[in-house]
Amino acid sequence: MKTFRASIDVMPHDNLLDPQGKAVTGAMPNLGLAEITGVRIGKHITLHVEAADKKAAEAKVDEACKKLLANLIMEKYSFAIEEAGN
Repeated sequence: MKTFRASIDVMPHDNLLDPQGKAVTGAMPNLGLAEITGVRIGKHITLHVEAADKKAAEAKVDEACKKLLANLIMEKYSFAIEEAGN
Protein backbone atom coordinates (compact mmCIF):
# COMPACT_ATOMS: atom_id res chain seq x y z
CA MET A 1 0.00 0.00 0.00
CA LYS A 2 1.07 3.53 -0.77
CA THR A 3 0.02 6.80 0.82
CA PHE A 4 -1.46 9.46 -1.43
CA ARG A 5 -2.26 13.09 -0.65
CA ALA A 6 -5.47 14.53 -2.09
CA SER A 7 -6.22 18.22 -2.52
CA ILE A 8 -9.96 18.76 -2.94
CA ASP A 9 -11.80 21.95 -3.90
CA VAL A 10 -15.54 22.18 -3.25
CA MET A 11 -17.41 25.14 -4.75
CA PRO A 12 -21.03 26.18 -5.10
CA HIS A 13 -22.53 25.41 -8.51
CA ASP A 14 -22.11 28.39 -10.85
CA ASN A 15 -25.86 28.91 -11.19
CA LEU A 16 -26.46 29.09 -7.41
CA LEU A 17 -26.32 32.21 -5.27
CA ASP A 18 -23.17 32.47 -3.15
CA PRO A 19 -24.12 34.92 -0.35
CA GLN A 20 -20.67 34.82 1.24
CA GLY A 21 -18.97 35.51 -2.09
CA LYS A 22 -21.44 38.29 -2.84
CA ALA A 23 -20.71 39.94 0.52
CA VAL A 24 -16.97 39.80 -0.10
CA THR A 25 -17.41 41.16 -3.65
CA GLY A 26 -19.47 44.04 -2.21
CA ALA A 27 -16.75 44.88 0.32
CA MET A 28 -13.93 45.08 -2.23
CA PRO A 29 -14.61 48.69 -3.36
CA ASN A 30 -14.54 49.82 0.30
CA LEU A 31 -11.05 48.34 0.57
CA GLY A 32 -9.82 50.10 -2.55
CA LEU A 33 -10.06 46.89 -4.58
CA ALA A 34 -12.89 47.71 -6.96
CA GLU A 35 -11.12 45.75 -9.71
CA ILE A 36 -11.94 42.49 -7.91
CA THR A 37 -15.38 41.13 -8.74
CA GLY A 38 -17.18 37.81 -9.01
CA VAL A 39 -15.85 36.32 -5.76
CA ARG A 40 -17.03 32.74 -5.10
CA ILE A 41 -16.23 31.11 -1.77
CA GLY A 42 -15.94 27.38 -1.21
CA LYS A 43 -13.72 25.07 0.78
CA HIS A 44 -10.37 23.37 0.31
CA ILE A 45 -9.78 19.96 1.89
CA THR A 46 -6.58 17.94 2.09
CA LEU A 47 -6.41 14.33 3.19
CA HIS A 48 -4.26 11.22 3.00
CA VAL A 49 -5.48 7.90 1.65
CA GLU A 50 -3.84 4.48 1.68
CA ALA A 51 -4.29 2.64 -1.61
CA ALA A 52 -2.58 0.13 -3.86
CA ASP A 53 -2.18 2.67 -6.68
CA LYS A 54 -3.22 6.15 -7.82
CA LYS A 55 -6.35 4.89 -9.58
CA ALA A 56 -7.59 3.20 -6.40
CA ALA A 57 -6.81 6.34 -4.39
CA GLU A 58 -8.77 8.46 -6.87
CA ALA A 59 -11.75 6.12 -6.55
CA LYS A 60 -11.71 6.41 -2.74
CA VAL A 61 -11.43 10.19 -2.78
CA ASP A 62 -14.23 10.44 -5.35
CA GLU A 63 -16.42 8.26 -3.11
CA ALA A 64 -15.63 10.42 -0.06
CA CYS A 65 -16.55 13.57 -1.98
CA LYS A 66 -19.84 12.11 -3.17
CA LYS A 67 -20.83 10.63 0.19
CA LEU A 68 -19.60 13.26 2.65
CA LEU A 69 -17.39 16.14 1.56
CA ALA A 70 -19.63 17.81 -1.04
CA ASN A 71 -23.37 18.38 -1.17
CA LEU A 72 -23.88 17.46 -4.82
CA ILE A 73 -27.20 19.29 -5.00
CA MET A 74 -25.50 22.61 -4.28
CA GLU A 75 -21.79 22.01 -4.83
CA LYS A 76 -19.29 20.69 -7.34
CA TYR A 77 -15.86 19.31 -6.55
CA SER A 78 -12.53 18.64 -8.15
CA PHE A 79 -9.40 17.04 -6.79
CA ALA A 80 -5.78 16.25 -7.50
CA ILE A 81 -3.87 13.32 -6.07
CA GLU A 82 -0.14 12.84 -5.65
CA GLU A 83 1.95 10.24 -3.90
CA ALA A 84 2.78 11.50 -0.42
CA GLY A 85 6.44 11.80 0.46
CA ASN A 86 7.86 10.60 3.74
